[in-house]
Amino acid sequence: MAAALLLPLHNVQSPLCSRRLPDPRRRHPAPPSSSSSLALRFRSSPHHIHRHLRTLGFQVSSSTPAEKLAYILSTLDYLRSRGFPEAQFPRLAFLCPGIFSSPDAVPALDLLFAFLTGEVAASPEQACGLIARCPALLTASVDFRLRPTLLLLRELGVTDLSSPTALNAHLLNTPAEKLAFKVKFLQGLGFSYQEAAQVCARLPAIFGYSVENNLRPKVEYLVNQMGRSIEEIKAFPQYFAFSLEKRIVPRHLHLMERNLTIPLQKMLLWGDERFYAKWK
Repeated sequence: MAAALLLPLHNVQSPLCSRRLPDPRRRHPAPPSSSSSLALRFRSSPHHIHRHLRTLGFQVSSSTPAEKLAYILSTLDYLRSRGFPEAQFPRLAFLCPGIFSSPDAVPALDLLFAFLTGEVAASPEQACGLIARCPALLTASVDFRLRPTLLLLRELGVTDLSSPTALNAHLLNTPAEKLAFKVKFLQGLGFSYQEAAQVCARLPAIFGYSVENNLRPKVEYLVNQMGRSIEEIKAFPQYFAFSLEKRIVPRHLHLMERNLTIPLQKMLLWGDERFYAKWK
């Protein structure tokens, strides 16, 4: 019964190329991998498997079906083989429990890693980093979510998506329709498609900003209160990245009281000390 709970044993070499024939009365197994060692330690004690999995955040007990344990162990073994440290398993178990309870988990994960290391051009370490920053990638469909999004991001000119940043990870997991909605919003302001694409390429974080709670209020303040043109956003799309209440409004009012008008870039990029020292 315990044999069914073994972790898969990989990289066991057969000494077929030995210069001297092995003594049939003795065995000379190759040193097991870390996952294989774990399997061998648990071979005669399923209780140890349960205890180890509980330390990784899995809710298992002696009544847990052997089939479920097998799914968990095979998925863990696969993730180890891809370079994931055990320290990340509790978080993955909490955020993405589904990948540890499906017989299709490992084939799906194989597709995900092939996509990240192939089409996204991430190294194995970068692929793990992207997943660590957005575990939802583990359950995202390559065909229906990730690939369409990647193609649209590249069409818009967003580059360096293989870098394992939180922004890149969440961008890859954003539905293409949501990305397109931000482009249409910019076009509605009078941007051409190419101009909207340039804004997105220069400020990819714009895809994470709410239209109604972030982008639109900033546009309205720029035009209606500051009396500026949309053309200034085309030249300085980073305008959207600054807080309306904490940065844009206070600095505009400060300049207005002094009857001053300066480019948006100088108005917002400078730190408080430099800004208020310059425009006393």
